[in-house]
Amino acid sequence: MSRRTVLKAGATLLLSVVAPLRAYAAQILAVRVWPADDYTRVTLENDTDLKATHFIVKDPERMVVDIEGLELNPTLKSLVAKIQSNDPYIKQVRVGQNRPNVVRLVFDLKEEVTPQVFTLPPAGNYKHRLIFDLYPVKAVDPIAAMIEKGDWTDPAPVPEPPTAPKLEPREEPKLADALPKVDKQGKMVRMITIALDPGHGGEDPGASGKNGSREKDIVLAIAKRLKGKLEDLPNMRVMLTRDGDYFVPLGTRVEKARKVQADLFVSIHADAFVQPTARGSSVFVLSEKGASSSAARWLADKENLADTIGGVNVKNHDKQLASVLFDLSTTAQINDSMKLGRSVLGEIGGINRLHKGSVEQAGFAVLKAPDIPSILIETAFISNPEEEAKLLDEAYQNKLADAIVTGIRRYFAKNPPLAKNRLT
Repeated sequence: MSRRTVLKAGATLLLSVVAPLRAYAAQILAVRVWPADDYTRVTLENDTDLKATHFIVKDPERMVVDIEGLELNPTLKSLVAKIQSNDPYIKQVRVGQNRPNVVRLVFDLKEEVTPQVFTLPPAGNYKHRLIFDLYPVKAVDPIAAMIEKGDWTDPAPVPEPPTAPKLEPREEPKLADALPKVDKQGKMVRMITIALDPGHGGEDPGASGKNGSREKDIVLAIAKRLKGKLEDLPNMRVMLTRDGDYFVPLGTRVEKARKVQADLFVSIHADAFVQPTARGSSVFVLSEKGASSSAARWLADKENLADTIGGVNVKNHDKQLASVLFDLSTTAQINDSMKLGRSVLGEIGGINRLHKGSVEQAGFAVLKAPDIPSILIETAFISNPEEEAKLLDEAYQNKLADAIVTGIRRYFAKNPPLAKNRLT
């Protein structure tokens, strides 16, 4: 056998070994960054499961991540440009080929963080994901954040509530009669705290409309309008479970509401169905005995998938579920939730068709605060082109927010909040 033949055979053998390795090398399909006050999430979406190791370097603060089985590509390089100057925790990121088959990411940090690095299997429209969640060492205090964003410490006389649309044939609710006034020294005695929960966010877009609208964007816009209108009322303050485009696990949403000792919890959504003809608004509360209809059960199962699609660290999530989403919801809580739900549903029925004329019940995980009256509002079907257009209309969003405010006022007029030992 000639030398040329031997060399050719050797080259062919080498290619037969290397080619499959290259063919099965992991490919980064997309990179995403979700900054928020609570934490910053960095997501690498890829076509296979990745193995990563990380460590923290001090002075200055850095997080170093080595990802195995990966070659640097333009998509991964684009991560550098996705870090914005207003990111609370990341100053910049550097990306490079540390050694053959290993890519290194170096996150230059603005402060000390507690990182969580984990992988997620394919879910929804996503392939495999490698997640970096960067939490501040000192967690954000929701009560302190509320006080920082609004001045509730200065005592002030309680003004008359804003004039609401005339309601016939029922009597106009008088919120001022239901809310505590100031004492003889002019000090505020009691404030009402409402937790508004815009559904989905970040990695979890929620439902989508025919024209490309996303549930997470619409419900955040409605929640912000609702927050402003509620805070125009006397003795009222509002906490949003998220105020931007980032993912909040279901248990964390409940936990946030309980930390601020919320008097009400209102979760806001925009439903979708396989048939575009489905339409109408709905209000749901928790059920102890099962869903009130097959549609309610289907919807609750779909909404409860948010953690799977949005992505939670299973190790920490199990602990959170044990401490927050326990099934201790009392009959009293559900009864109060039903009263709130009826008040809100009645008002929403004045501006939009109702999908069902009564409050429905199902096992929504986000409604499981045992001590807070909680409702979930499906504002309309985003999958219905006509209702999608309504949801995108600012005038309609205002009408919807006004209706929810009036429903809440009616509830408090008949069910004044009990005194609580809280910061006011």
